[in-house]
Amino acid sequence: MGTLTCFKSYDIRGKLGVELNEDIAYAIAAAIADIRKPKTVVLGADSRPSSEALKAALIAGFVDHGVNVQDLGMCGTEEVYFATTHLAADLGIEVTASHNPIDYNGMKIVGPGSRPLDPLTEMEALRIRAEAGGFEKATVAGVVMQVNPREAYATKIISFIDIAKLKPLKILVNAGNGTAGPTFDEIKAQLLVAGAPLEFVEMDHRPDPSFPNGIPNPLLPENQPRTAKAVRAQGADFGVAWDGDFDRCFFFDENGQFIDGYYIVGLLARQALSAHPGATIIHDPRLIWDTRELVEQAGGTALQSRVGHSFIKALMRESGAIYGGEMSAHHYFTDFMRCDSGMIPWLLMAELVSTSGKGLRALVADRQARFPTSGEQNFAIDDPGAALKQLEAALSAGAIEISHADGLSLDFGEWRMNMRPSGTEPLVRLNIESRGDPALVQRQLARVKALLAAM
Repeated sequence: MGTLTCFKSYDIRGKLGVELNEDIAYAIAAAIADIRKPKTVVLGADSRPSSEALKAALIAGFVDHGVNVQDLGMCGTEEVYFATTHLAADLGIEVTASHNPIDYNGMKIVGPGSRPLDPLTEMEALRIRAEAGGFEKATVAGVVMQVNPREAYATKIISFIDIAKLKPLKILVNAGNGTAGPTFDEIKAQLLVAGAPLEFVEMDHRPDPSFPNGIPNPLLPENQPRTAKAVRAQGADFGVAWDGDFDRCFFFDENGQFIDGYYIVGLLARQALSAHPGATIIHDPRLIWDTRELVEQAGGTALQSRVGHSFIKALMRESGAIYGGEMSAHHYFTDFMRCDSGMIPWLLMAELVSTSGKGLRALVADRQARFPTSGEQNFAIDDPGAALKQLEAALSAGAIEISHADGLSLDFGEWRMNMRPSGTEPLVRLNIESRGDPALVQRQLARVKALLAAM
């Protein structure tokens, strides 16, 4: 089969017809059956045009090799995480490329208890076995069963808040024509039956594989104005937008202003510590000062992880952390199988706005002023390793701390930066923050861009 380049740092993702196709999906299923010998796997898929065919190839690979399949149909990644544990399956796979362009797809894989596979050992073993091929079909084929544990999943999601604490709020939700809409409908139905005083305004709510308003990626600046305008037009208390498989959610304040995920991590960390005093909170290395300060003020312990769900989930298990957050809008909860969820955060935000008596703008404004950032800057660089070495050589003389824990992190006291290769895309990502000086951020951003342009 040749080298499989769709195996990335912590999941499977590749360009359709080049790095990933139905034959490769079949081989991955066969490799899983051969190495891990699961009795039952849970499969789901997002709403992309190519997802159903890739899922069908996975099903064929499993069934041919004696593995039973529980097919969730179209669902979000976190529904696969939930179902893997809820149904006591041996493995779970969501076919999704999340926010990647339409000509990409991929898979997110978890083992028993919704634990991610180790990228250096388990995922590498699967890659090697899938490349080798030569699979023998089982004498007894597996069977396929259609299952739908969405009601139980929604009940679990809602358990993260106290509905009695909610005040009347209007929330605008944008599913981006991705997978979130039907799942949200079940959560909304249970909330309303329970008496939650919430009003919802829905936009781009129905799944549509043609994505008439663009790939559901709320991080793209060009995708934000529609949601922002709708928040203002509807007089919503805040807005929520999801990516394609809704394992991430993004927030807009009552003025329609997009809130960087970095500041949401700090809010949710502080909220988690109010319920679990002294607990450990995990954060990623890209932007750290706001989260660390809030965790320290709340009496918790901040612990840094490498970027990526497999690394954060492993560290959550090791450390006993109650919550983990990435500035990319992945939020992890110990009581949700230590997995990331795009539905739990907006419910927690509704509770926080209700109990604090403050709007989302007031909750984040002082933190944004205290630690302004550059916003994530992406660069296509042929040799990321060489670029990081050259940057370090050019900048490190004034640094008070240098870290290679994940890419390159340089701390200069009044500002810091992290630059690292993406684990899912052919890009290098740069983030800069300062202590209350947005002009300093812009100067250093221009400086780094100039250095990169000269390479």
